[in-house]
Amino acid sequence: MKIALDQIRETPRALSYAETVDALNRELARGTGDFRLADDLWVDVSYHRAGLDVFFEGAMRGAVEGRCARCLAQYRFPLEAPLAIVLTPKAAATPRSGALREEDIGLSVYEGDEIDLTPLVHEQAILSLPTRPLCAEDCRGLCSRCGANLNVATCDCPTGLGDSRLAALQTLLRGR
Repeated sequence: MKIALDQIRETPRALSYAETVDALNRELARGTGDFRLADDLWVDVSYHRAGLDVFFEGAMRGAVEGRCARCLAQYRFPLEAPLAIVLTPKAAATPRSGALREEDIGLSVYEGDEIDLTPLVHEQAILSLPTRPLCAEDCRGLCSRCGANLNVATCDCPTGLGDSRLAALQTLLRGR
């Protein structure tokens, strides 16, 4: 979604639209491939200008499909994330050295006669995804011997074998 700079006023305007996710899914696939957006991403945003800076505030929502890091099962969860972005003209941006400050997190730059929201929305969507995909916090994962999904059924694998590097210690402990 592109917005012409001359259309952005000091009075806030509301915008609601569906962001297609094909490009975002390609970007997600370049990483670990743990996530993909199932449908379009719905964006509700209010935007206005204060001097040269442009402010975007709102939220995005959609459905994400993930692959659990423990049991490898496909699962689906809602993505609901706030949007808070401040854009300043690239020519007016002063490079800062040192550590990133909290107020710099939502700050970005623009150049030209229009602002393209798509890369900004994609960036915020990626940042709002969990760092580790889990179908549930208490996911039991897969059996390390037979590969059975321990969330679905138990397996008949022996559990007392443990780490072979500790076999001598286990023998000593049994002797007492």
